[in-house]
Amino acid sequence: MKKQAFYDNVPQGMKSLLYIWWQELKNVVKDQGVLIFFILVPLGYPLLYTFIYTNETVHEVPAAVVDNNRSSLSREYLRLVDASADLDIVSYCSDLEEAKSLMASGKVYGIIYVPESFSRDIAKGIQTRVTLYCDMSGMLYYKAMLTANTNASLTMNKQIKIERSGNTTDRQDEVSTAPIDYEDVSLFNPQNGFASFLIPAVLMLIIQQTLLLGTGLLAGTAREHNLSHGLIPTGSHYQGIIPHVVLGKSLAYFMIYAVMATYMICLVPRIFSLVQISQAGTLAAFMLPYLLACIFFAMTCSVFIHQREACMMIYVFTSVPLLFISGISWPGSAIPEFWKIVSYIFPSTFGINGFVRINTMGATLADVLSEHRALWIQTGIYFLTSYLVYRHKLKGL
Repeated sequence: MKKQAFYDNVPQGMKSLLYIWWQELKNVVKDQGVLIFFILVPLGYPLLYTFIYTNETVHEVPAAVVDNNRSSLSREYLRLVDASADLDIVSYCSDLEEAKSLMASGKVYGIIYVPESFSRDIAKGIQTRVTLYCDMSGMLYYKAMLTANTNASLTMNKQIKIERSGNTTDRQDEVSTAPIDYEDVSLFNPQNGFASFLIPAVLMLIIQQTLLLGTGLLAGTAREHNLSHGLIPTGSHYQGIIPHVVLGKSLAYFMIYAVMATYMICLVPRIFSLVQISQAGTLAAFMLPYLLACIFFAMTCSVFIHQREACMMIYVFTSVPLLFISGISWPGSAIPEFWKIVSYIFPSTFGINGFVRINTMGATLADVLSEHRALWIQTGIYFLTSYLVYRHKLKGL
């Protein structure tokens, strides 16, 4: 009796909202496709992506050598290259054609060509050259080739300078080879790792894309089964569109993704020991508008899905372009103005940039104030568009 009395005292609007929330949760649980996008993909994809890049950097890239000089100096240079962690010299070829055949077959990813005049030029005090050929299908191969050879040349240059300077003390050798001492420190990504650079952005994009796909599946299923009545429910339980359908559905999605987002942005980086220096309060305050913006954006887009499979054809291919135009994988200053404007449509643009600065660089909420404000503006705009498109569909029933 007390339970019934409490229920009777609940306002009708709240009853309607809770009823729609409960119905939407049941729709999610009953639909295997939606469960895949709402639960399995957020659980599995971050682990898969991070595991692929878990080594962070590429080491021991196989390379071939064409040494036409065959002197003690050229052998010393190649020993320095081979001693680096980045490169592994696996073959010494007689000419470039042999080395090119190894690269064409995928046995090596780079060629080091030492000219015949290498030691003679150095003995004459003439600048010599070592030519590098690299498989540019993978930028990390190029980075490894260039880093190993640059470090070897700098070391050899230092040795040659000491031999020719005629200094009498070690201190004089230090000053002549390095008059300005410097220390190279990589901020926020000390190991220069690919996972620490890319994974935080990918995690934020997964949140947006799986919401688009899951809500799209729900909308497509509703339309296929009962001509939108599952998408826009009608009946005595629904006393108005805004507080009941839009808020009820969004509350169901928010409850699911509050858990999924916590797992992705807190637990996954910790499992793989990625850079994670954010403050919990700052991160929670930033993620709140991001989740809401993604939810209302997905609800707005879902009303345009008429078949269940359409959302996969429309949304899946956008993931890579959205990562590029966010300004993370490609410098924002180099993105054309048109695509910058297009990127402002998507919550992921502001979410990725803000999250990376908070998580990887230790930024405070004041440091990402522009992104934080933009996400709240998007939340308001997409809440309004959700209301408008749902009301339009309701009038058409």
